[in-house]
Amino acid sequence: MSDEEHQFESKADAGASKTYPQQAGTIRKNGYIVIKGRPCKVVEVSTSKTGKHGHAKCHFVAIDIFTSKKLEDIVPSSHNCDVPHVNRTDYQLIDISGDGFVSLLTDNGNTKDDLKLPTDDALLTQLTKGFEEGKDLVVSVMSAMGEEQINAVKDIVGAK
Repeated sequence: MSDEEHQFESKADAGASKTYPQQAGTIRKNGYIVIKGRPCKVVEVSTSKTGKHGHAKCHFVAIDIFTSKKLEDIVPSSHNCDVPHVNRTDYQLIDISGDGFVSLLTDNGNTKDDLKLPTDDALLTQLTKGFEEGKDLVVSVMSAMGEEQINAVKDIVGAK
């Protein structure tokens, strides 16, 4: 055998895929789909009948879960589509820093300081106003395909 050591450069994470394949015909309204490389929530699905050349087609209308942009795609119903792994996690809000980042408390007691304030004006107002009033707030963070964003704020009533 060889005496030289091999060096492997790791350019990937733990090997967990950001998406999984699912047949287009089985994706329903309120499900998730990847359109143009963006994780989206399906708001409308219509399926055409099989035509002269075979495949029935699914027409997806979906909203990007991070930018709220409307995207559309048409895929043969027998083909596979990428579906993102979407996770929603609740964290308690500790602090809002001056540079637009939030400090959150995780379930195991650590802090998470790498999330920016939401871009949605109503959510931003609810978050900053509640924090200034000294309320105990819980934020819901949606994560998919390596992106994370605050998408909901709840007031913990009777926490004290």
